[in-house]
Amino acid sequence: MALSVPCGFLVLDKPAGLTSHACVARVRRAHGLRRVGHGGTLDPAVTGVLPIALGQATRLLPYLCGDKVYRGVVRLGISTSTDDLEGELLAERPLPALDATGIERALDAFRGAILQRPPRVSAVHVGGERAYVRSRRGEVVELPPRPVTIQRLELLGWSPQSAELELSVQCSAGTYIRALARDLGELLGCGAALARLRRTAALGFQLEQAVALEDLPAPLLDPLLALAHLPHQPVPEPQWHDWRCGRPVVALRPLAAGSPVAMLGPDGSLAGMALAVAGGLLQPKLVFDAAG
Repeated sequence: MALSVPCGFLVLDKPAGLTSHACVARVRRAHGLRRVGHGGTLDPAVTGVLPIALGQATRLLPYLCGDKVYRGVVRLGISTSTDDLEGELLAERPLPALDATGIERALDAFRGAILQRPPRVSAVHVGGERAYVRSRRGEVVELPPRPVTIQRLELLGWSPQSAELELSVQCSAGTYIRALARDLGELLGCGAALARLRRTAALGFQLEQAVALEDLPAPLLDPLLALAHLPHQPVPEPQWHDWRCGRPVVALRPLAAGSPVAMLGPDGSLAGMALAVAGGLLQPKLVFDAAG
């Protein structure tokens, strides 16, 4: 059962200077599709992995793994209005005596589940508006802290001469590396801002899978690659018609209620998504090639 309309992913190696929205527009033109969406916004200055869903794959975005991996450089001794080098310089302070051991101790405060206050200039909604819109009007926006998880935080290098340190960060969706840089600077007592950032993985996709904008149009990745973290099950042949009509089908193994499952058609391709429900059944939530 082949999908009758496009359904797949592209992984863009986003260049600096473009918004995520602009990248989506480029893909839309290159592939001649209107239904295109991205997973995980990147600031214009940030480069790296930007997953793009095309066609029916846009409906799969809520089911993808939200974790992301970054490699970034933090400059100590400064504070800015945007928590990176793109913003207005607010303060400069001397550095304390630091070595790799002291920096590692400071990083311990940010490993695991933490509360993080998003940058004032961010896409977080405040009173129905994006925070960056209010900031551009000159409003002082104080955003409340939000729970995020930093699964891995590694110090890759420290240069006292440039006052810069390099980090590798694996984190949950909603984590701001700019905010991590700012808070690390506050903890060290000298201020800090994000100098450079590159995303190396997002939503289950890796930098090795990425293509440049100049290489568009490019072959689409199988949507099943994005769902590797979820259980897969073929639709039982006798229940294929029930599936296409949106009726529950039998789960072939025990699953916790609410677990999402990638459902496969007779040819092994993606037939849609289901949720495990009581009674050992799978309730269709997204059906490709639905009957009628």
